[in-house]
Amino acid sequence: MIKLFVGLGNPGPEYEATRHNAGFWWIDALARELKVVLAPERSYHGLAARANVAGHGVWLLQPQTFMNLSGKSVAALARFFKIAPEEILVVHDELDLPPGQAKLKRGGSHAGHNGLRDIHAQLGTGDYWRLRLGIGHPGARAEVINWVLKKPAPDQRTLIEDSIAHSLKAYPAMLAGDMDKATQLVHTTKPPRPKPPRPATAAPQGGVG
Repeated sequence: MIKLFVGLGNPGPEYEATRHNAGFWWIDALARELKVVLAPERSYHGLAARANVAGHGVWLLQPQTFMNLSGKSVAALARFFKIAPEEILVVHDELDLPPGQAKLKRGGSHAGHNGLRDIHAQLGTGDYWRLRLGIGHPGARAEVINWVLKKPAPDQRTLIEDSIAHSLKAYPAMLAGDMDKATQLVHTTKPPRPKPPRPATAAPQGGVG
């Protein structure tokens, strides 16, 4: 089961609405769902909250170390509470998925994501769960840093929020340790939003020539 939910991002109001903070947005949504409030925890270098769900204790964490040092925060909390890597879910922005898509997986490389890179280094393994929230790709590698540190367009922000709401439905399965079910829930394609009805066209008026 997942005992530690981590959302990645950068602290401070200037980063709050940027693509790189999609992981923070997910944790904020989970905190609202569990009715807990994240508060500064100096020992864990982040904002944290503890919830009790069906008799199980679970931690929510937003590292405040800046993205490149995310592992410092994650490792501090995980080691203190003896939480194993496979009991950790890290939620982060994903360039290789379009906005609106989310994917769940365990293990793998950090794929150049600096937050994951540091978590790998601090935990000494990549064997933890990741929830990848699509933010799209700018198309050129040189533009990536600027892309992730900018706010998404309103339509993209809506799609990202949709993927957060959709993937959040899997958290009870994660807490129950049913990661197969959680994966299925996350990967199930959402039905398209219904299109607004077309305005009725007026019947042609008959006339006398």
